[in-house]
Amino acid sequence: MAHTRPGGRVRLPGTAELPGRPRAEPPQGTRQAPARDRGSGRHTVTGMLTAQRTSPIEQITADHRRVSVDLGSRSYPIDIGPGVRRILPDIVARIGARRAVIVSARPQDAVPDPGVPVLRLAARDGEADKNLSNVEALCGRFAAFGLTRSDVVISCGGGTTTDVVGLAAALYHRGVAVVHLPTSLLAQVDASVGGKTAVNLPAGKNLLGAYWQPSAVLCDTDHLRTLPRREWINGYGEIARAHFIGTGDLRGLPVTEQITASVALKAAVVARDERDSSLRHILNYGHTLGHALERVTDFVLRHGEAVAIGTVFAGRLAGELGRIGDDRVREHLDVVRGYGLPTALPTEADAAELVAVMRLDKKSTNTGLTFVLDGADGPQLVGDIPEDLVMKTLGDMPRGPLA
Repeated sequence: MAHTRPGGRVRLPGTAELPGRPRAEPPQGTRQAPARDRGSGRHTVTGMLTAQRTSPIEQITADHRRVSVDLGSRSYPIDIGPGVRRILPDIVARIGARRAVIVSARPQDAVPDPGVPVLRLAARDGEADKNLSNVEALCGRFAAFGLTRSDVVISCGGGTTTDVVGLAAALYHRGVAVVHLPTSLLAQVDASVGGKTAVNLPAGKNLLGAYWQPSAVLCDTDHLRTLPRREWINGYGEIARAHFIGTGDLRGLPVTEQITASVALKAAVVARDERDSSLRHILNYGHTLGHALERVTDFVLRHGEAVAIGTVFAGRLAGELGRIGDDRVREHLDVVRGYGLPTALPTEADAAELVAVMRLDKKSTNTGLTFVLDGADGPQLVGDIPEDLVMKTLGDMPRGPLA
């Protein structure tokens, strides 16, 4: 039988929309299956963190939420809701910046006038642009503009832009303030929160990076209204994996609540373990295989899609190790499928190649592979997993064509 116990997700007050403002909701065909039981959650991670009063959710207006990342003097707010980007000038004034560099992958009107002299630079969102050359080029433009440590860098775009601009801000003058305006669902629920910045190397994904917390994050849900279906799917991969690390079942809720719950959980974890030494490992649920799938498919498989498949695999591997029962293994499949996400390994993905890439994962050791896996005490980092067991579990998974 599956392990069960009391727990709960982050509970949110009701969400209303401003009159006349279209809801930022997924297009037809991207709706999630409704949750069967919202009254119970399996893991105690969120309950534990909420009980310690970390990362409270503040209701600013009927449809504007604020989550705080509690890091002492480096604490910062994450604002979520339609139109929240309009408070950017207030944030720049609070920072005390005299000038700003805006690096944006979106049209100019996506970023309000920050109220100080500004240099606007264009960016592109895509794994091919997530490299050290672009970081170096940005830093060169910062220097030519005369940006100082008292000024601010503003990113606007998806996860790639957040990562590249965040790393450039971390390195320039050994750190300059950065504000993120994430415009994709994936970036709003994950990439813009927590201070991890990284770029890729030929050897693997996110191998070169730094921890650099933003001064603020503005998750304006108006940006989501024009997202194509696959971008919604990409973001839902991270929301689906959050089901198994503490949010409880978010399927069918308004997207603002899904984002807020996901962000609140991550913020609470980061407040406890900023540098990924213990608890923060749970945020990598589904990511070990997910990152390998991205690389072996040459990033044809999007990050959220790969994490979704990695989440299903994590459930299967936990079942093979006897950490969870069959019901819980099936729950992994049901939840991921309920968000309309892929659940099968790509036909083209070779299991031996996937294992070889996973050996490069930062969590791996010399004695076996390491995964974040479900269990009786919630998600945990589990090491020294024999490669032959990983190969067997991969071999037992269904196969399907690339998205």
